[in-house]
Amino acid sequence: MSAMEEEGSTGPPDAGRPSAKPAGTDLDSIDREIAAQRKVALQEGKLDAAIDALSNIEKQMRLAADVSGTRKVVVAIVQICYEARAWKTLNEQISVLNKKRAQLKQAVTAMVQQAMQYIDETPDLDTRVELIKTLNNVSAGKIYVEIERARLVRKLAKIKEEQGLIAEAADLMQEVAVETFGAMAKTEKIAFILEQVRLCLDRKDYMRAQILSRRISPKAFDAGTLKEKKKPKEGDNMVEEAPPEIPSLLELKRIYYELMIRYYSHNNDYLEICRSYKAIYDIPSVKEDPAQWIPVLRKICWYLVLSPHDPMQSSLLNATLEDKKLLEIPKFRALLKHFVTMEVIQWVPFWEIYQSEFGQERTMPGGFIGDKAAEDLRQRVIEHNILVVSKYYSRISLARLAELLCLSVQETEKHLSDMVVLKSLVAKVDRPAGIVCFRAAKDSNEILNSWAINIEKLLDLVEKSCHQIHKETMVHKAPLKVQ
Repeated sequence: MSAMEEEGSTGPPDAGRPSAKPAGTDLDSIDREIAAQRKVALQEGKLDAAIDALSNIEKQMRLAADVSGTRKVVVAIVQICYEARAWKTLNEQISVLNKKRAQLKQAVTAMVQQAMQYIDETPDLDTRVELIKTLNNVSAGKIYVEIERARLVRKLAKIKEEQGLIAEAADLMQEVAVETFGAMAKTEKIAFILEQVRLCLDRKDYMRAQILSRRISPKAFDAGTLKEKKKPKEGDNMVEEAPPEIPSLLELKRIYYELMIRYYSHNNDYLEICRSYKAIYDIPSVKEDPAQWIPVLRKICWYLVLSPHDPMQSSLLNATLEDKKLLEIPKFRALLKHFVTMEVIQWVPFWEIYQSEFGQERTMPGGFIGDKAAEDLRQRVIEHNILVVSKYYSRISLARLAELLCLSVQETEKHLSDMVVLKSLVAKVDRPAGIVCFRAAKDSNEILNSWAINIEKLLDLVEKSCHQIHKETMVHKAPLKVQ
């Protein structure tokens, strides 16, 4: 068979072909031959001759289906090219060895893993990119080197990002779906997806960032701390160890929620931002360090009062107030108390107290709350005051309500209408009379049910009264009969 036929064919060797492995050939003899050819390539400068000699040995091992021998020779070819600093020849040999007829999976895997070690030792950026692209082409479509391909894509995306090509880097990362990789470590999967989310946020693609973030379940960050590692059973797929540069699960949890804060900040979703900061606050390393938990707890307080009133916000507000660490920052405890207590908040003195604290958030870790937040805070104070008034009054004049809120009648009516539209409040405004009614209109069924309940209570009371009268009568009759 000619060399051209061998290189172009991809099918398996003929079933009747005798073993091409010569008698007496073992790994020791292969090692001696590799050492001899390495000397020829490096000391005598005959790299091509050494590669040709090793290629012949590789052919014999491959056609004999000798996994160990083929893997050893393929790795040796890659190593000799690297030691000779022949980067172009290295790329060519990687491509040629991959296309050999009936090439063994184990040999391709070993070759890719060996060549990946040389990426950081390339002399310049162009050589590095060329080597990464060569390895990427070799690993494309091969499930047995899918983890290596994911790592190669991440390295290439990092180079693109450093060059300022954020969109290209994001597109590269999105080509790989690591959540389907069974052999990849969980921490490496999460780190890869978080990198995808970060690049999408950097390119302002918030919709795709949200889709990618949903591939990570928040429960995954707690699973590692609650469950002990189980020993793999026989027949199970072995999960590879994550590289040393991959952060721990708790560090990944913090990165995840910091990215979520960036995403929710785009929509000013204050409640979700607060929940993200709460998740960061619950990380043990954060809770133990006052330099970390104080800024986070401040952010939780601010975003709680900035969130619109609803059951979840009210629950979080009361749960945060019970935190004993809040006693160490009494000003923020008082801030939350304002919104729990059913009393009207006067905006001017309230803002005078907290304006300086609000401005300090610019220099605190975690980033500034935002310019729009000051307006939203005043809006929340007005909403709180309207809810307080609705608890104490069933009917009130619009002028008196405006006086309590320190607003004009037009502004009061606008805020009241907005709360009714958002279903935060039940109210009706009689504009000709200038009266606001906070009672909900009852339908006929509710009225009948209320009437039936009242009748039932009345009959119960009559029955109890009759029983007491009968009891008293019997008590007084007994002495008369004795006499």
